[in-house]
Amino acid sequence: MARKTYQVIVRGRFAPLDAGQRAALLAKADEHEVFQARFTEEGTVTYERSLLAFTFRCLIPATEEETEAVVIGRAEALAAAAVSALGADHRDLRSVSTDLDNIKIRHRAHS
Repeated sequence: MARKTYQVIVRGRFAPLDAGQRAALLAKADEHEVFQARFTEEGTVTYERSLLAFTFRCLIPATEEETEAVVIGRAEALAAAAVSALGADHRDLRSVSTDLDNIKIRHRAHS
């Protein structure tokens, strides 16, 4: 069975936060700044101190038969779980995926 890997970026908004949730997220904000972002199978959550929105980056392995919609569904479920693990809820998820097997690498011509 052939395997593929998708790189998925899930963007979303935090659901309304109470004071305790805001304090907990702000306490961990340095661990979740954009410079910490990595594409891994576990995924990484990044957010700004405004606590309005977050970004989740992950790698999703898939079979040739799995559709992009299935892959995005799995990525969004991981994103929801990651945000929940931070003690918050989410809304308005939007995702974009890239099939890493279809990326063409262009080499610069040397003059």
